[in-house]
Amino acid sequence: MHVAIAGNIGAGKTTLTELLAKHYKWEPHFESVSENPYLDDFYGSMERWSFNLQIFFLNSRFRQILEIHESGKNVIQDRTIYEDAHIFAPNLHSMGLMTNRDFKNYISLFELMERLVSPPDLLIYLRSSISTLVGQIHRRGREYENSISIDYLSRLNERYEAWISQYTKGNLLIIDVDNLNIVDKKEDLGYVIDKIDAQIHGLF
Repeated sequence: MHVAIAGNIGAGKTTLTELLAKHYKWEPHFESVSENPYLDDFYGSMERWSFNLQIFFLNSRFRQILEIHESGKNVIQDRTIYEDAHIFAPNLHSMGLMTNRDFKNYISLFELMERLVSPPDLLIYLRSSISTLVGQIHRRGREYENSISIDYLSRLNERYEAWISQYTKGNLLIIDVDNLNIVDKKEDLGYVIDKIDAQIHGLF
C-alpha cells in the first residue's frame, strides 16, 4: 500500500508521516530537503534558481516513487510528485520567477514521468490556514525558510485548494489541521488514525 501526505509548507506533513509510520509499521519516505543543493540559493534568488530547484525535486520524487513500487512494502510518503507540478512550479511561473521556456520544459518532463508512475492508494491532504502555517514555520526555525512571505504561502494555499478540488486519481482524505495537535494530544492523533482506518478498510 502506498499512502502519501500532501500539504503546504508548515502543514505538518513530516510529523504526521513519522507518527503514522510508527503506528502502522509503514516505511516512511521523506522529502529530500536537507539533500537539495539548490534550496539555500533558491530562497536567496528565486528567479535564478527556481528551475534547478524544481528539477531536483522532480527527479528525487520520481526516483522515490519507482523505489516505492519496486519495494512492494507498505509505504507512507511525505509530499507527492503532483504537488511539484501542479502547485510549486506553476506558482513560480505565474509570479515571473520561472521563464516560459523553463516552465514548458519542466511540464513536458513531468508529463512523461507521470505516464510511468501510479498514484498513491490514498492521498491525505492537510488543509491549513496561513496563520497556522506561519506559526509552524517559525517554531521549527529552518534558516532558509525565514524569507518565505505570507503572500507566497497564500498563493500556494490557493493552488493547493484548486488542485485538491479536482483530484480524481485515487482515494482522498482531507484533514483540517488548524485545531489539531497530533504531537501533544493523543486524542487528536487518534482522530486522524480513525479517519485513515475508515479509508483503508474501504480499499479492500
